[in-house]
This record gives sequence, structure tokens and C-alpha cells, in this order.
Amino acid sequence: MDILRSWMFVPGNSEKMLNKAIGLANLDVAMFDLEDGAPPNQKDLARELVASTLGRPAGGPRRFVRINALASERREADLRAVLRAGLQGLVLPKVERADEVTLVDRLLAEQEPRADLRAGSVVLIAAIESATGLINAPAIAAATPRMAGLMFGAEDFGLDLGLPTNREGEGRELIYARSAMVVAAASAHVQSIDGVWPDIHDFEGVRRDAIQARRLGFSGKSTFHPGQIDIINEVFSPSAAEVEHARRVVDAFAEAQAAGQGAVAFGGQLIDLPIVERARRVLRLHAAVTNPN
Repeated sequence: MDILRSWMFVPGNSEKMLNKAIGLANLDVAMFDLEDGAPPNQKDLARELVASTLGRPAGGPRRFVRINALASERREADLRAVLRAGLQGLVLPKVERADEVTLVDRLLAEQEPRADLRAGSVVLIAAIESATGLINAPAIAAATPRMAGLMFGAEDFGLDLGLPTNREGEGRELIYARSAMVVAAASAHVQSIDGVWPDIHDFEGVRRDAIQARRLGFSGKSTFHPGQIDIINEVFSPSAAEVEHARRVVDAFAEAQAAGQGAVAFGGQLIDLPIVERARRVLRLHAAVTNPN
């Protein structure tokens, strides 16, 4: 069971930040950024540094790369640079249609053998950053078996909708979009990754925002700053109380089944199979978090 809770963007043009990122034991996924995180005049440098970082010995967080927009002429150069041993996934920015994803899928199928990569080994995360992308999100999520998840690009989405610069509360103005994206991801059985909390000094803000994201159904959250990683991991991991409750639910249902009953009252609630399956999922998640290997 893959547990990928914390996803951090790392500027591809900063050797110092790239080196720091791959040494973070608490980070689940490092996203080496060739897009917004690398200035236009440093794209070539970023490709070189990211390619070198991918080639470092295995260990640390998963290694993904956010390439430039699929419509950009930089896309081909990005793929040539980063398709190499060590690459585990690509983050595709500003995806609006399923055929954009299938195009990358075909390019990877052609180029993986040349790069000595196992066929299908590079997975994809599609970033939903516009109204058009959100409308087409279910088709995007199901576009290819390589698809591992959808990521919400909150800031670009807010720009597309004409929202104010300052975030309101815990992103209440984005609840519909975030919920719709979670549903789209769930319909294709892939992960859903929430957008960043932009104020890197507001730790209570990121905690509130992450809690809301988890309640909406997200499986993880992206960030720009290592100071937010522990909070994200904590929020997207089952608490001790959740684990204990899940165990009691599973045990109570097992006792009921042994007695020939299909459902049982527990804590004032009628427990049937869907609730039990949710409890089992909590226990699987807890096991994966506490025993990652």
C-alpha cells in the first residue's frame, strides 16, 4: 500500500535545495521542479541539476519531476533530460484534457526502453489548475494505467476563476473544486493531492487546511517548505484514537459474524460492511505508515 502524504516542490535550479530534499527522511515525495520553480533563463541549468540528482543512489523520498506545460516547446527537452534511472514519476502541470495525458503516455512508452527503464515504471500525476481541467478531471484521471493521482493547483485555479489574492479562511471558496477533484480521482481509483498552503510561516493555517483536505477525502497535500512536512504527515496519518476505534469496529463485526449476524450495534451506531471496510482501510493505512518497508 503506497502511502504518499507529503509532496514537496523543489526548485530544479537550486543544487542546495535538491540535495537537501533527497535527504529528508520525513518527506514522502520530492517533486523536482522544472516549471514554475525554475526561472526561464535557468531551465537548462535546472535540467542538468535534476538529471544529476535523479542519478544519485536510491533512498529518501520518491523522486518525481514536474515538467513544463505540455503545450510548451520545453516539454521535449525536459523529457530527454529526466528520463533516466531514478525517475519514479512525472507531474504534468495545467492538464485540461485526457488526450494530453495519453500523449505523454505514448512518449514514455517509446522512450523508457531507450533510457533502460522498465516499461510503465514512470507514473503520472496530473495537476488540475483550471475550470476546464476540473470539468474534464474524471476523464483525465482514467486516461492511462500510469495515472497515479490528481493534484489540485489551487493558486492557478483561483487565477482562472478570478478569485482575490488573499486566501479566505481554509480555502472555503475552493471547497467545491477540491471536492469535485477528490471525486474524480476516486472514480478512477487514484490518489488525490491537495494544493499548497502558501503562507510558510502560518503553521496553524496549514494544519487547519490539511485537516479540511483530509475530511474532503484527499490522500495527501503538496507544499513548498520542509517546515510543513511533519504537519501534513501527521494530519494524513490515522490518529491513535482513529486506530483504536477502527480495531474495535472490526472486532465487533467479527464477533457478530461469528454469531451469525450481518450487522451489529456499536457505540450507538449500526455497523455494516461498508463501515467495516472503512475501518479496515484505516488499519491498513496505519500499518503502512508505521512499517513503511
